Amino acid sequence: MNTRPHPFRARLGKSRRVVVKVGSGVLTGSDQRLNRDRVSSLVEGLSSLLERGMQTVLVTSGAVATGAPVMGLAGRAKSIPQKQACAAIGQTLLMALYEEQFARRDRHSAQILLTQDDVRSRERYLNARNTFETLLSSGVVPIVNENDSVAVSEIKFGDNDNLSAEVAALVGADLLLILSTADGLYEKFEPDQRPIPVVDRIASIHFDYARDHLTGASISTGGMKSKLMAIRKANQYGIPAVLAGGLKDHIIQAVIAGKEEGTLFLPCEDKLSARKYWILHTLSPKGSISVDAGALRAVKQQGRSLLPIGITAVEGSFRSGNSVRIIGPDGGEIARGLTYYSSQEVIAIKGCRTDEIESKLGYRYYDEVVHRDNLVLVI
Repeated sequence: MNTRPHPFRARLGKSRRVVVKVGSGVLTGSDQRLNRDRVSSLVEGLSSLLERGMQTVLVTSGAVATGAPVMGLAGRAKSIPQKQACAAIGQTLLMALYEEQFARRDRHSAQILLTQDDVRSRERYLNARNTFETLLSSGVVPIVNENDSVAVSEIKFGDNDNLSAEVAALVGADLLLILSTADGLYEKFEPDQRPIPVVDRIASIHFDYARDHLTGASISTGGMKSKLMAIRKANQYGIPAVLAGGLKDHIIQAVIAGKEEGTLFLPCEDKLSARKYWILHTLSPKGSISVDAGALRAVKQQGRSLLPIGITAVEGSFRSGNSVRIIGPDGGEIARGLTYYSSQEVIAIKGCRTDEIESKLGYRYYDEVVHRDNLVLVI
């Protein structure tokens, strides 16, 4: 059996900028309280990156778990107000511990709390990116978490796996390293199995594997599926990712040294442009447009725009310029795009030829409902 690491692993040590994500299951002990030794080990690993000249960002979970004991909760916070209160308390304690550990190593950290609105808005996106650039160029480690104290479902990233992918794209990372209680992605989650060493491109079979994974304690919000979805986002933006066991000693150092730890996910060769990544992963769809088999072929196989004639149904309420899902005849999502017409306008012109648009609406702004330049296939 060949145990030589994949050649791409040697490139990880040349990364200029690294985003490391750590989950609650790694940071907490069996009592579901923050484990200081694990935090110290994590900071030691992050400091080793800085010593190599790598700019480093940490995306951390653990605020809710840290705040729960202070709130007098024996287990996991259940209600949204409880979770937000625990996050408000726990984030302060968590940051204090991180800064204490970094200060011992003559390093400093900075807190950045984000919501989806911070990356959806172009102005706020640029402001956030400028803040990261300033901190990183100063040798400071930005420590990122979702702003759980105020975030509601409409502006939540969902979990910190997704947040880490967004941050990796935002800062232009050369590597996304996700530290989990699982040592990587397994075909079968059995005692004698080793993680899959390399995944060239995430496919449906890998999500099938993910169903058998148990990736953390009861306090974790992200399972293996969410990790794969986040990694796929990063890969589509041209960023390689490694999923590795965060409970192992010196795991960060081992990954950067090119050792075969965890699962390496190679970046897509046909990486998305910044604009198409924004359409596919950042914008929140406001509705959906269902299409027939002819439109499916035109969009998916021929790379053409979506015309009214291929549209069969419309769901949701959206305006011109909003993001929408494109749904195929089998009910599966095939693409996302920015619509030229509102939901009411699309309802009026669905199934029509292009030359019939004006007779239906009284005007014709565009021939296409979604232009191919504003359309991204869902892989």
